[in-house]
Amino acid sequence: QVQVVESGGGLVQPGGSLRLSCAASGSIFSIQRVGWYRQAPGKQRELVATITSVGTTTYVDSVKGRFTISRDSAENTVYLQMSSLKPDDTAVYYCNADVLMNSGRLATNNWGQGTQVTVSS
Repeated sequence: QVQVVESGGGLVQPGGSLRLSCAASGSIFSIQRVGWYRQAPGKQRELVATITSVGTTTYVDSVKGRFTISRDSAENTVYLQMSSLKPDDTAVYYCNADVLMNSGRLATNNWGQGTQVTVSS
């Protein structure tokens, strides 16, 4: 069984920065892919950034140049560094992970509980 826990959200002023963490635990051999999603009130969940096991990254256009996704393979943790934050970035941020278990099984679509990010003056 895989547990995914996000942390690092909070209240920040426009132009500020936050770093979100996504930690996966369980009998994990390696993280294969992680996606950071966000959902603002009244809006659909949106894919913000992804990172693969070889470090390939993707970003939605609205965060390119402001957000950076990275990983610490030894700690089974993925980060989302967010800079130049805007009020439109306000949302609950979720982590979704596909992991290779020690048993060799690929466990996909593991969601965390989310962390709130509020950008406001």
